[in-house]
Parts: sequence; C-alpha cells; structure tokens
Amino acid sequence: MNRRDFVSRQLATGLALGTPALLAHAQGSPQEGRDFRRVAEPLAMPAGKVQVVEFFGYWCPHCNAFEPALESWVRQLPADKVAFTRIPVAFQAWHENYQKLYFAIEALGQIDKLHTSVFKWIHVDKKRLDKDDEIRAWAAASGADATRILDAMKSFGIAGKLAKARQLAQGYGIDGVPTIGVHGRWMTSPSISGGPDRALSVTNQLIAQVRA
Repeated sequence: MNRRDFVSRQLATGLALGTPALLAHAQGSPQEGRDFRRVAEPLAMPAGKVQVVEFFGYWCPHCNAFEPALESWVRQLPADKVAFTRIPVAFQAWHENYQKLYFAIEALGQIDKLHTSVFKWIHVDKKRLDKDDEIRAWAAASGADATRILDAMKSFGIAGKLAKARQLAQGYGIDGVPTIGVHGRWMTSPSISGGPDRALSVTNQLIAQVRA
C-alpha cells in the first residue's frame, strides 16, 4: 500500500493470496522495471550475508495478506547466507505507534509469539492499537506482558530504532508497503512483480545475483 492508497482506503480488505512461495525457480528471469526496481543510490551493506529486509506496516491490509507467504519463505532461507529483517514504516503520524509496538516486541524477543497476533487484532478482529488501553487489551488477549511492552515502546532504545528505520526506508526510497529490499541494491513487492509468489521468486533470484 502506498501513501495515496492509504489515505483513500486505510484499513481496507487485503488482497487474497495464493500458495506460499518456496525457494524455487522464478517464472522466467526477473526484469528490471517489470519485476523489481533498482535503488537510486545503492546503500552500503555489511560484508558477509545477503541483507534482505521487508518494509511493512501493521496497519496495512496488504502486509497482513502477504504475511503467510512471507513467513513460509523466511523459514526456508539459509541462515548462514541470508540475514532477514523486518522494518516497520510510517507514512502518517499515527503509524509511529505501530512502529514502536513492533520494535518493543522485537526487543523483548517475542516476535515469534506476538507478531501474527498483532495483524489478527487489527485486520481480523478489527481493533486498533493506538492507545495504551488498546495495547493492554490486545496484550491480555495474546498472553503478553502489557507493562513490559509499553515501557519498551517509550524507551530511548526504541527511539533510536525509529530513527534508523526512517533512514533505511528513505535510503531505499520506500513509498509503499509491503516492499522487499535486497542488499541495498534492489526492491520488489507483490504490486511491482504481479503477486506475492512472484515477488518472493524474484527476491530469490536477486539474492542469488548478490551471492554470485
């Protein structure tokens, strides 16, 4: 979802997805401009593993719809060769609270337990997480410690992560989510490539190209 679509649709119904993509051959070689885009100014990346990042927003219905396919794909990545991270982004002021929530969950080591439940709370249960009381209600329903999460959200460390997330999103030129960035060079997405499975297949080939 891009900025324009967000303003007009907000929490609209997500796109239906097909079977989760596996580490498999893409349907033909990916073409720049059709399946992926080049980052205008390549970003410096650490040596070693290929750096792959998903830019997303909990508030985004397309990110929610993409999550099952993405999660299946992430589980098959070779951990010794690819480093995968998620970066929450904000296009509106109120999105920042959702960024803080993700980083708090991450800091507490609760991504595996709570990440999916946030999407469900928003897109299935149709509830918000803008206020402390709303976060407490979600935490109670999800078996999480609301006090620890809220304290983490207000911490100095999370503020630093917000700044780094903003810098990385700006470096990639992110104007819509979900988007996958590959090693500071390229980005693709279901909307760019034509669907979630294709986006992940394109990502596989871009990873292979970096490793080559």
